[in-house]
Amino acid sequence: MGNNMKTKFRLNKTLRSNMITYGIVAAAFIIVQLLVNTGQVSSLMKGLLVPLCIYTIMAVSLNLTVGILGELSLGHAGFMCVGAFSSSLFSICMLEAVPSAGIRFFFAILIGAASAALAGIVVGIPVLRLRGDYLAIVTLAFGEIIKNVVNVIYVGKDSGGLHFSMKNAMALNMEKEGKVILNGAQGITGTPKNSTFMIGVVLILITLFIVLNLINSRSGRAIMSVRDNRIAAESIGINITKYKLMAFTISASLAGVAGVLYSHNLSSLTATQKNFGYNQSIMILVFVVLGGIGNIRGSMIAAVILTLLPELLRSLNTYRMLIYAIILIVMMIFNWSPKLIDFRKRHSLKRYFHKNKEEKGVS
Repeated sequence: MGNNMKTKFRLNKTLRSNMITYGIVAAAFIIVQLLVNTGQVSSLMKGLLVPLCIYTIMAVSLNLTVGILGELSLGHAGFMCVGAFSSSLFSICMLEAVPSAGIRFFFAILIGAASAALAGIVVGIPVLRLRGDYLAIVTLAFGEIIKNVVNVIYVGKDSGGLHFSMKNAMALNMEKEGKVILNGAQGITGTPKNSTFMIGVVLILITLFIVLNLINSRSGRAIMSVRDNRIAAESIGINITKYKLMAFTISASLAGVAGVLYSHNLSSLTATQKNFGYNQSIMILVFVVLGGIGNIRGSMIAAVILTLLPELLRSLNTYRMLIYAIILIVMMIFNWSPKLIDFRKRHSLKRYFHKNKEEKGVS
């Protein structure tokens, strides 16, 4: 009886915490929509709404690998790149076959997620046997390889179907009416701009639903047991490779979904160092670390704040990066200083309300 009550209480607490997380996203969406409708949001800020959704999904998905699985991955931008280019190719190829933009974009999301998941499996099977710095180095190499491979691929389409080459566009040997879709380093032009803030928020909620349910499931507990003590987990019969690969693949798949949003928000998509390189992966990792490793809600808030900050500080152009760096340092100290963590625990609102309840119960 006592165990059943404990389980029920734990479930209620978990459900309440998850609903708060979903509520934060819903509230943010409603507030932003009201501000946009009343003309309070500048065109520059409107342009940042979809990137905010992209980076939030990336931060939450990477936290699954870094925070929940406990493995350092530096190739997350590579999975985003896979999702972006595979979905763009699909959308352009299906413009005539699937005239409905909504249906076509839905399938593009599925294609992007599946392609990134497949890349996650291919990378994960050999890589997840490594640990620590070795895993970080290999995933970093994967991200760079993907970017460079995309830059040497040429894809064209004519009445005969799709044509591939790794030399140049002339080597595609297409008919005169044929169209080059992926033009090597010049990337893809003409991807339909289907990404919207509303779709981005829906995808954030789906990402949160997948990640939070995984964390609180039996599989999630197995993943966290592998993170906490690999030998102990193995000794009680947990298949370490299976659960590590599961978390890594789901994380990669969600990064692919962010890539779909990214590619369908641009008129021209290129695989450059700025878009999908090492710096992009590091930036996503910064969101995770500043928000708190394993803290899904914190990752979301950090992603939003750090994406908005450079634009909000644009008027202070001379000191912009200095202020940005200072805020990063302050956030890091606030999140990770042992004394501040202890202070937050002692003076948290939850503790205050609990104390008040106890005092009322005594009186």
